[in-house]
Amino acid sequence: MRIDSIVNGIVLDHITAGKVMEVYNALHLEKLNCSIAILKNVRSNKMGKKDILKIDNDFDVDLDVIGYIDPNITISIIRDGKTVEKKHLQLPARIMNVEKCRNPRCITSIEQDLDQEFYLANAEKRIYRCIYCDTKVEHR
Repeated sequence: MRIDSIVNGIVLDHITAGKVMEVYNALHLEKLNCSIAILKNVRSNKMGKKDILKIDNDFDVDLDVIGYIDPNITISIIRDGKTVEKKHLQLPARIMNVEKCRNPRCITSIEQDLDQEFYLANAEKRIYRCIYCDTKVEHR
């Protein structure tokens, strides 16, 4: 299999095997007009298996969304064929409009234009809570 190297773009590496499409959808990559390589179940000495996304375009990546989905992802910024920056993620303190509050009595269920905002309540268990009603959200 041949995957060309990227001249200017972004590589998302160390994605937990099986989560690449969740990352793809969360970043709305279908809207980009560029080449995107999706590599699934790539052998990894460190992880056993991993997924990789190669995007042949430079765009603003929402680090909070990616960090929420999988904080182990490494983001490499490529310019002129060389890695110029590498970012390591962590769970974000707040997420906005990534999940929906499951409490039917929450104000976000009534007010349609209100942002769905959650704060990190327990990093070890990856538990977030709604800032309005404190309902718990556990990421899958």
